[in-house]
Amino acid sequence: MRVLVVEDEPLLADAIAEWLRDERHAVDVAYDGAAALERASVNGYDVVVLDRDLPAVHGDKVCRELVEAGSAARVLMLTAAVEVTDRVSGLSLGADDYLTKPFAFPELAARVQALGRRSRPAAPPVLRRAGITLDPARREVFRDSRYVPLSKKEFAVLAELLRADGAAVSSEHLLEKAWDEHADPFTGAVRLAVLKLRRKLGTPPVVETVTGVGYRIP
Repeated sequence: MRVLVVEDEPLLADAIAEWLRDERHAVDVAYDGAAALERASVNGYDVVVLDRDLPAVHGDKVCRELVEAGSAARVLMLTAAVEVTDRVSGLSLGADDYLTKPFAFPELAARVQALGRRSRPAAPPVLRRAGITLDPARREVFRDSRYVPLSKKEFAVLAELLRADGAAVSSEHLLEKAWDEHADPFTGAVRLAVLKLRRKLGTPPVVETVTGVGYRIP
């Protein structure tokens, strides 16, 4: 998934981002509300982890503007406030979930995962096609019962190709879903990941190139 972490404490923001990257998400970071709105206007996020007390633009306003703009991103709001009225007011702004500080990173990751499932059409628990089995929960891939070790990016690319159910997926879509904003679209990162993925999946080749469109698993 593509996740935006918005937190004005850099150490905490970077720690959250690193934890979520370890969970195989593509993560961008913004340290204030203005930067968050700018990134959200450019990138399509599945989940926004949003601190409520932000400089430049308050988290409440960020949440409200995301909702009013019709963003498909689910919002997990973070705050040090523990009163029920604070949680209710946050949810009334359009936030999908609420987590008070301090929190445990595993719980935050679990909530992000749950919100991400709600931000896109439901996918089967295990993805299967062309002899390939991908289990998102176990982070495992098999081809014809043979275990296939993949990197985080290769796993994410394969998952998007399988979710497409035979349709072609553009390089731009793969770049958006499997990399963060620091990825250079001109580096050939997607092409290289697909090349490695083909090699690891073995023969006969299963990932096709659709000229002028992208890639697919027929």
